[in-house]
Amino acid sequence: MNKILKRLIVFFISLPVLFSVVIFLPQKNHLLFNAIVVLFTVIAAVEFRSILSNKNLEISLPEAAILGAVGPAVWTLVVSFGFGEEIVHGAFILVASWLLVSQIFVPEKKLDSSVNRIAAGFAVMLYPGLLVSSLIRLSLFRNSGIIILFFLLIVFLNDSLAWTAGMLFGKNNRGLLAVSPNKSIAGFAGGQLFSVLTGIVAAVLFPEIFSPKILPPITAGALLGFGSGIAVILGDLCESAIKRSAGVKDSGFLVLGRGGALDSIDSLAMAAPVYYYLFRLLFQL
Repeated sequence: MNKILKRLIVFFISLPVLFSVVIFLPQKNHLLFNAIVVLFTVIAAVEFRSILSNKNLEISLPEAAILGAVGPAVWTLVVSFGFGEEIVHGAFILVASWLLVSQIFVPEKKLDSSVNRIAAGFAVMLYPGLLVSSLIRLSLFRNSGIIILFFLLIVFLNDSLAWTAGMLFGKNNRGLLAVSPNKSIAGFAGGQLFSVLTGIVAAVLFPEIFSPKILPPITAGALLGFGSGIAVILGDLCESAIKRSAGVKDSGFLVLGRGGALDSIDSLAMAAPVYYYLFRLLFQL
């Protein structure tokens, strides 16, 4: 099965299933969707742990899973079960303190690797977990189903159309960035265009949800799509830089045509906080 067919299978089967979960199963502020996000984040954190190990930044698999889950899991407790937001701060302090204090008790022969382990632990806790947490927080908004849906559309349409535009028109304009030489200017432009258009469509079709504070609706929608689209591109490039530094092609093999879980949520992780804060800045809450 070639890569194009695999990507099409993911796009036309997996994404409609995910969208259906958001639209038709919104109970407890999208608990099922949030649980899916937590699961993918844990898998991505474990994959990131494997990548880091190639640079002698070692952390155990259970630690990677727990540290990666902290952000989205605790925010799910807040969003879906009504816990106070102070639990988030407390959870990060607890795991960060444990990561540091645990080094006091390591055997002497492992002391040399303590700094590496601490660095790996904080890296896994922050990426993708902390970034993805903003996706969970979207469930706090009124009409959150539509807001989440358009975020997913901005991310996945950007990614898919960038890939398509690059395939069709990017032959002579690749190699702009060393971290991902196969990416093309045509791909960046095509993906960004569809992110902007998606933001505009959201503002036009759902003015009661995407209700701007000051700017005209089309302008606010375009800015939402533009800023989030830039973050989508940067998320993909950042992971490419990490993998290239570690000598890794794919983070894993979970998703057909895309590689691992981290390969699938890299753009989503970077775009989630940008979309969340742009929405708060541009639209009525």
